[in-house]
Formats: sequence, C-alpha cells, structure tokens
Amino acid sequence: MKTSRDRIMTTHVGSLPRPAELRELLVRKDQGAPYDKTELDRLTRQAVFDIVRRQADAGIDIVNDGEMSKPGYSTYIADRLSGFSGHEPAKPRLDTREHPNFVAAYERMTGANTARRAICVGAIAVRDREPLAQDLANLRAALATVNVTEGFMTAASPGLVPVFQTNRYYPTHEAYVEAIAAAMQAEYEAIVEAGFVLQLDCPDLAMAHHTSFQDLSEADFLKRAAFHVEVLNHALRNVPADSARIHICWGNYEGPHDHDIAFVKVAPILVKAKPMALVVEAANPRHAHEWTVWQDTKLPDDKILVPGVVDTSTNYVEHPELVAERICRFADIVGRERVIAGSDCGFGTFAGYGKLDPDISFKKLRAMAEGAAIASKRLWQSA
Repeated sequence: MKTSRDRIMTTHVGSLPRPAELRELLVRKDQGAPYDKTELDRLTRQAVFDIVRRQADAGIDIVNDGEMSKPGYSTYIADRLSGFSGHEPAKPRLDTREHPNFVAAYERMTGANTARRAICVGAIAVRDREPLAQDLANLRAALATVNVTEGFMTAASPGLVPVFQTNRYYPTHEAYVEAIAAAMQAEYEAIVEAGFVLQLDCPDLAMAHHTSFQDLSEADFLKRAAFHVEVLNHALRNVPADSARIHICWGNYEGPHDHDIAFVKVAPILVKAKPMALVVEAANPRHAHEWTVWQDTKLPDDKILVPGVVDTSTNYVEHPELVAERICRFADIVGRERVIAGSDCGFGTFAGYGKLDPDISFKKLRAMAEGAAIASKRLWQSA
C-alpha cells in the first residue's frame, strides 16, 4: 500500500454508480431472470474502463473498478460460493421502523431495494472462480490506461456475509462465519497476488448492531464483533498487513441513525484487525464528531487512517474548505503521513437502488481531491 510523505492522497470506499444498461442486467441476473451473459460481460468491461477513467479525471489517487460487476457489495458472494439459495427479507432497521411515512417517502426516491438476500442452506465452498478472474483482468486492463497511484478491490469480509445472508445450515453463528472465511480466503489472496490492495468491507462491526444483529445486547454484539475480527485476521494470515484495508460503517442510507453504536465502543476492536488502513465513516451528521475518538484511542504505529471526509447519503457537494478542515483534524492527531482522504461509504452499494445522482457523486469526489490539495498546502507549508 502506497502512502505519501509530501501530500494527502485520496481514495473512496468502493461502489460507484453503474450505467443504466448494466444496472438492468445485474438486477435481472440477481433476480434469476433471463439475461444475456455475453452482453453483461461486455457492458461490465466497458463500465470498468469508464469508471476508472472518471476516477482519475476527478483527481482520485487510489481507484478501483467501482464494483461494476456486483449486484451488491455484500450479496455478490451467493454467485461465487455454494450453499446459498432463495431470498429472505431484511429485518426493519431499529432507527427507521418507527417512521413508516419516512420509509415510504425514501423508497419513492431511491426505488425499492430488490437485492437478493440468499439463505445459507448447505455447505459453503468456492463454486465459481471465473467472476473474480474477470474482475481482476478488467481492473488490470483499465488501470493500464490511466495515471493513478494504485488500484484496490473490495471483498466481503467473513462477518459481513451473515448480515445479509441468514444461516439455516451451520449449527452455530461461529461455525458459519468460520466456513465463510475458509471459502473467501482464496479471493482475498488472489486480489493481493494480482497486485491490488484488498479492502475488506466490515459493516458487521458497526451497522449490524441496529440491523441484522439487533437482538443482541450491546455487550454480546461487541463480543461478536471481536470474534469476527479474529476470524478475519486468520483468513488474512497469508496477506501482508500493508496490502489490506478494512472499512466499517453504520449503513449507507439517509435516516435517523439514532440507534447507531458509538464509534468509541468499536474502535478498540477495529484497531486489532490486521489490515494496515482503517477506512471509517467521519463526515455524516451522526458521526462527524467522532474524530475526537482518536485523541484517546491510540492508532497503532503500523496503521493509517482513511477517514470519510465526504458523505455518501446526500447530494450535498461538500465545500473543499470543509474537506480540508476535516483532513487536518485527523492529521493533527495521528500525523499527516498517516492520513488518506476517503468517502464515508460507497456511492452505489446496490445496483438499481440509491438516491445519489451519478454526476453529483463525481462532483463530491472532485471536491474531495480539491480539499486534499488545500489540506496538503496547509500541512506541509506549516511544518
């Protein structure tokens, strides 16, 4: 993983808006409807080239494939692993279930989230390696056409999968997570072996407290989160720490978020994860104040921060001066060489669903790049 000693670099969490034609085919495939695989492959490859170019043009240093091939950042694994079938609706979130008028209005704006949430009904194993091979080839080819610092690729963490795919087969939650880890290990290692930074998506360490794991007490949730980190670290035993980053969030949706678990409670668990870079929400109204956590929670010497400095649940375009202000707060605490500017979450976490306008999303990325340039001048000129 490349870091900089003379400026603040920029990246984002992963998902980016997909073209309309591609979204339609991804949704059809996800719902089990007939679709043209050849056309899907063609549209995916072209979308990866286009999205990599657009990130570079926006001034993003560390780019990815935008998750163009995936119907959802967390649900794609049902196409790659055996043992999954059917669909089970999500539990109502604790923060929105008391506000049905808001939920209905929000769905009118975003469209219905039709992502398939498969159920684990059998033994988990790698079923199809070709989708990952195509992802790696597409990103490698696209990166060859632009001048950026580095490429990364996202993958579902072992603990994320149970948040979206209910277990009906393994005797315990722990056995289920361990089986997922054993199956996903090959994907993690393949991404790094291909020369990319691996990002592990881990909303299970925060968001799941008020969604899928809402029936757990806070103490039991934190115990489960710690277990998930232990299993993740074991699955990464052959992956160098400086080739990986971990992302946690409280859910990429507009809503009250008044049931979110406080970051100060999960930070001690997060810092025990093996990945070098910690990618954390820090821009939205519910968590923007939590930069102060790092004043008391020591960032280990071998880790860096990738705080969210732009929100991904509204179409507000942050002013570059605000972005710079946010970056400097973190740099003043952990050191300027240990901060990379990022986004709170993805800009298109599920195909066919979401309220962010694609063009505005890239305005936000451009604002982040401009803010990073301002922060760089302040941090290095003042040294």
